[in-house]
Amino acid sequence: MKRKFIQALRRIREHDRRYAPEAYWFVCEGLNYTIRRLDRAEDPAQGHVSGRELLEGLRQYALENYGPVARRVLSSWGVNRTEDFGEIVFSLVEQGLVEADPGDSKADFAGGYDFDTAFAAPFRPEGSPIEPGGRSDT
Repeated sequence: MKRKFIQALRRIREHDRRYAPEAYWFVCEGLNYTIRRLDRAEDPAQGHVSGRELLEGLRQYALENYGPVARRVLSSWGVNRTEDFGEIVFSLVEQGLVEADPGDSKADFAGGYDFDTAFAAPFRPEGSPIEPGGRSDT
């Protein structure tokens, strides 16, 4: 699989250099993470993951692996919005590395979540926001 992945990645990047190679690897790993998280690994008939399910799985996978710097890591790979995940997924589909159902499309990834909110909010302190200068508004 690794050799096939590397060859496919070379073909993708010959025509599309928007995303770092790590972004493609992350999406493949994140898909596997999502399948396990949804407990669909045992039954191929139930193995399909929707675009929305994958987006949430990728968010959780990034937070678990990169914590508060997840947003920055994804951005360094050229991934700044959920639509970027869709572009990556369908590049992988075109190369035969992942499968899509006939009804799946890049549009499934449109407007999934705001990256700043999705990757920063879990690490913000609870309660009142801190005002500039270090004082709380209470």
